[in-house]
Order: sequence, then structure tokens, then C-alpha cells
Amino acid sequence: MNPLNIRSYLHIFNFNISRRGCQHSPNPPRSLHNTSYAKLRYGRKIAAVGALVGAIVSVGARGAALAQGAPGASPAGAVAVATNPAQDAALKSWLQKHFKIPSPELITLGPAFKTVIDGVLARQMTVSNEQGQKIGTALFFDKDESKVIIGQFIDLSTDPWGRVNMGAVTLDDRPVLGPADAPVTIVEFADFECPYCAHAFSVIETLVNTTYKGKVKVIYKDFPLNAHVWALKAAEAAECARLQNPAAFWDFARYFYTNQGTINPKNLQEHVNKLASAQKLDQPSLKACMDSPQTEARVKQDQNDGNSIRVSSTPTFFVNGIPVVGLPDGKVMEFVINSELGEKSASAAKH
Repeated sequence: MNPLNIRSYLHIFNFNISRRGCQHSPNPPRSLHNTSYAKLRYGRKIAAVGALVGAIVSVGARGAALAQGAPGASPAGAVAVATNPAQDAALKSWLQKHFKIPSPELITLGPAFKTVIDGVLARQMTVSNEQGQKIGTALFFDKDESKVIIGQFIDLSTDPWGRVNMGAVTLDDRPVLGPADAPVTIVEFADFECPYCAHAFSVIETLVNTTYKGKVKVIYKDFPLNAHVWALKAAEAAECARLQNPAAFWDFARYFYTNQGTINPKNLQEHVNKLASAQKLDQPSLKACMDSPQTEARVKQDQNDGNSIRVSSTPTFFVNGIPVVGLPDGKVMEFVINSELGEKSASAAKH
């Protein structure tokens, strides 16, 4: 494998969030809370990132079976240590969920070796994508494979999904697409001016209306970003349309996403009036609602909810509380949804 620089590393797995989602600012704070492939890349400790990138470059340049930059982990002259296949499978399953990797087959674990630290083993982990591109890093673990370090300490006894408690998030009286009793709920934080949200809209509509019809519902939460000049008023317009006719919200959303290139702060109201007329909405009432402090407060509540669970870019999704950040890859989203549906079915079978 040829040496990989950081840019190609991000590109292989679509890690570069600035290319996959809209942000508050050019350099937003990143959080370990955002669980995805990207967690293989970043953390709050720069040293951890540097070590990880160093391991990647080392693996790429030397083609070693184990990251030779890892202390005491060089395979030269070392004897492989047998590991438990069941524990290996459990480890791969945990990593697959934690990093939202579509298939466990994309994760390869190399042979294990003892390190100079008593009780700590090391092995090479390689993650591939479906185009055949690969990236590798050193993985350190205990003999029971219950604790792992991959550029950061990971406790495998915790929930691999990084599931978020949505109990404090306001979900009542919000735009909903899909049946109320759907077993999977996707809460989406989005911005009508964000091009990644526009791309995501068609993906989500397909999931709800076709792929998982009757099994998934989406609850929309406004998260207009500071850098977007007409997103806030568009959010207020769509909310006011919903108050007159719930179905009109999704028509407004579709219109804003489709016409992003032609909308600006000066002509936004013209676009709203045109759409309101087509939807046979009461235009004076709609305009009064858009100017109401109560409407602004509702949008602000959604923003506060997003901030409380560390949303920093759009679109951000929570699938039954499982965070999926950025423009969703169809197979990643299907993996998460299928896993949740499987859990629901297993739980129902027990009762």
C-alpha cells in the first residue's frame, strides 16, 4: 500500500466533514460525540491524531504487517499470539457499529503480537471501502479484547453506537414524515440553505417512502447556521406553512432545497409568496406568522436542542438516538436502520 497523506486518507472514507456537511464556521469545534467513520480520524487530543497519522504513514510506506512505529509492536523476530476467534468477531462487530462501517468484511485484523507492556497486545487493523481502497493503523488491546486503543482509548463495554439520550429534545409538534408508530425514528437537524442538506433530502425521502416504508419516520428540526443569510427566514416560512397545513412544510422544504441557487435575502419573500399561492395558503397570515416572535422562538428552540446534544454541522441525524453526521451514505444509513430494526424484532420475539 502506497503512503497516504492526510488528504487522501480523509477522501477515501469521506471523512472531510467540510465536504459532507455545512458548518457554523470554517473551523468548527469537533467532538468525540459525533460517532462515524470520522472518529477514526479526529479527537480532541492533537497528539492522538498525530500518532494515528504517523501509524498510517508508517504502514503505507513500509508495508509492514503491523505499524512499526508502535512501541514494542514490530513483527520482526516476534511470535504471533493466538487470539480467540469469538472475541475477534465481537471486536469487529463493536468497531463496525462504533465507526458506522457498512460491513464487518471491510475490517481486517492482523495477527496479534506481544508488546513491551505486560498484558498489552498489538495488531494491525485495516479498514477498506467498497472501491478497494484501504487504510491501516496499529490497534492495542488486552488479552480479553475488552479494552482497545486506536489513537484514543476505547472501552468496549460501552455502547458502540454512541447513542444519545433524546429525552430532553423537543420532538412534539414538529414536522414529521412517515407513520407515527414507525419503529425507527430519525431526528434530522438541517438548514434549508445547506447544499448537503439538499442532497440528503432525496435520500431521506427515499428511505421513508420506499426503502423502509412504514418502518421509519423522520422528525425535522431547524438548525439554520450563522453563515447562511436566508436560512433562518426560510425556516420560519416553512414552520408557518406547516401551522396552516402540515403537508405544506415538506413542499416548502423541497422548494427551498431545489431553488437554493436562485434564493437570496432580497427575494426570499417573493419565493415564499409564490409557493404559498401555489399551496393555497393564507398569505397575510403566513407573513404575520413569519414576523412573530413566537415563530422565531420555535426555531431557536430547535437550535438550542441541537446545541445541547452537540450538533455542529448540517445535516446531522439521530437514528433512534444513534448519531450519523454529514451527508448520509445510503449503505451506512441502511446498516444503522437495519440494525435497529433487528434489535426491535429480537426484543419483540422475547415478549
